[in-house]
Amino acid sequence: MNLPTTSPDDAAWPEDAVEVGRIVDAYGIKGWIKVQPYSADPQALFSSRRWFLKASEGPRRAPGVAALPTLLKITEAKDHGDVVVARVRDVEDRNAAEALKGARVFVSRASFPTADPDEFYWVDLIGLAVVNRQGEALGQVADLLDTGAHSVLRVVDEAQASAGAEPVERLIPFVSAYVDAVDLAGRRITVDWGLDY
Repeated sequence: MNLPTTSPDDAAWPEDAVEVGRIVDAYGIKGWIKVQPYSADPQALFSSRRWFLKASEGPRRAPGVAALPTLLKITEAKDHGDVVVARVRDVEDRNAAEALKGARVFVSRASFPTADPDEFYWVDLIGLAVVNRQGEALGQVADLLDTGAHSVLRVVDEAQASAGAEPVERLIPFVSAYVDAVDLAGRRITVDWGLDY
């Protein structure tokens, strides 16, 4: 079994790498892989032909198993139900594809498709400061939750935590009724939300 190899120039890890999925299995007998995307809309996987890999954070690879490549060069990728299947250059059979199972898949943020004016990638919102209309700081976006109907900002305010207490956490629906403006360049979201909500 031969895993793809990469030259040091090819495998330069992008500074803007974003984890977008995980290889869950081989697909068929001709070296295709099956990837579980972390997004309901896996466009980031389709927008790049260079997928970077890191080993899963689970058990280490067994002795004698080939080292995981840093870079996969994708020749074809397509939707297949709730997963993405992809053909990888130099992965010729099922055994080589199975050797990649469990690897975390990253792509460069620069290769993501351009979002519409009122759409945002979650990765771009995490870490932004959140303030209300009165200019009061509510905290920073720690992550987002998907409720099905809409996303919810999980805003954590470390500054309002009293000594030894847990930080204040707010859940703010990411809808126009509550979100006035998102300023990615200024790293700030303005919301209609009170300190005491």
